[in-house]
Amino acid sequence: MIRWFVSLIFMIHIYFMMVVIGLLWGPYALLSPEGARAGAKAYSRYVFWLSRWMLGLRVEVRGPIPSGEVIIAAKHQSFLDIMMIFTALPTAKFIMKREILWTPVIGLYARRLGCVPVSRGKRGAAITKMVRDVEAGHALPGQLIIYSQGTRLAPGVKAPYKVGTAVLYNQLQQECVPVATNAGVFWPRTGVLRKPGLAVVEFLPTIPVGLNKDAFMSVLEEVVETKSNELMVEGGFDPS
Repeated sequence: MIRWFVSLIFMIHIYFMMVVIGLLWGPYALLSPEGARAGAKAYSRYVFWLSRWMLGLRVEVRGPIPSGEVIIAAKHQSFLDIMMIFTALPTAKFIMKREILWTPVIGLYARRLGCVPVSRGKRGAAITKMVRDVEAGHALPGQLIIYSQGTRLAPGVKAPYKVGTAVLYNQLQQECVPVATNAGVFWPRTGVLRKPGLAVVEFLPTIPVGLNKDAFMSVLEEVVETKSNELMVEGGFDPS
């Protein structure tokens, strides 16, 4: 009960500070995408510091950090892995649900960072527009983050990898960096309770350009799921 209550105070505080930091950095964010990036990273680092102090939850990023024009195909378990991946990368931008654009504070920063909104449903049309928006330069240069399963998943939950990642990989002719995580073991997708431990995001070996769709999807799923399972076991959770 004590841990749940501390987690509740923590969650209330970080959402309050999202507004405070968002407003403080807002003028700079409006002037420049670099301002939006600096504000978002300042908020994320504050959350990391507070989670370590209040919850005993530490964060660690492993593997070589890409800096060029690449696709980042990541496992997604919680809000925590979003912040960890974004903070680690020099110029990250997300492919995200269109509804997020209308979220207070987050929507403004997402627009300024050059994130690419997609609509749910109408799968073919959504993928076509996503590729068109990226190719047309609507998003600023940087590392393009896509969650290949399309949504947050609790540790141990299985879901298919969606073809949109392969379409981008083939259309953009960019290397893909898979990313694994165990963040959901400590910071679940729903609920209040946050657990102490070490949350890890790991950048994995790059998948080079040139694979066909089926081969690419097979390699991507295998490496991300295998490493994520290993990280979850390391964090004290049995994904089986």
